[in-house]
Amino acid sequence: MSLGALEFSSIAMGIKALDEMVKIAPIKIIEARTICPGKYLIVFRGDVASVEYSYNKGFETGKNFIVDNLFLPMIHQDVIPAIGNIIQTENWEALGIIETLSVVSSIEAADIAVKVGGVKITEIRLAIGFGGKSYVKIMGPLDAVQAAMNAGVAKAKANGQLCMETLIPQPHIEIKPFFM
Repeated sequence: MSLGALEFSSIAMGIKALDEMVKIAPIKIIEARTICPGKYLIVFRGDVASVEYSYNKGFETGKNFIVDNLFLPMIHQDVIPAIGNIIQTENWEALGIIETLSVVSSIEAADIAVKVGGVKITEIRLAIGFGGKSYVKIMGPLDAVQAAMNAGVAKAKANGQLCMETLIPQPHIEIKPFFM
C-alpha cells in the first residue's frame, strides 16, 4: 500500500488539484478538506503507480501553493488506520508525542517511528484547531518508544517541521481518558 499527501496554502487550488488527481488514477481519498490556517489537505492511498500518478498530478497542478508534500510507496500498515482516528491499546508503559508544524510531517514521522518497531501508533491528529500543527501519539515499551521517537523526531527536524516532542515513561492512569 502506498500513501500520498499534499498540503496547499490555497483552498481553491487544493480542490482543483483534488479533482485532477482523482481523474488521473484510481486512488482512495482518506482526507480532503480545509485545515487551519486556511490550508487545504489531501491524504490518499492506493497501489504504488496510482498514488504516484495522482501525487505528481496534484503537485504539478498546485506547485506554487504546496506547503508540504509526501509520497510513501511502502507505508507501514499501522499508519493509515491512525490517521484522524484513535487506536486503542492496552500497553501503557510509555507514551511519546511528536508535534509538527504540518500534517504531512506527522504522517512521515509516524511511518518512520513505527518502522523502527515495537510500538503502536495510536493517533495521528490532522491540524484541526491547532493552527496548522499536527501530532502523532506513540505507545509501547519504554526502550521501543525512545527508539521510535528518536527516528521520528530526527525526520521532522531534518524537514524543519518539528515543533515539540515529549516522552512520558510510566504515565499515570488518570491521564488515560484524556490521551486515548
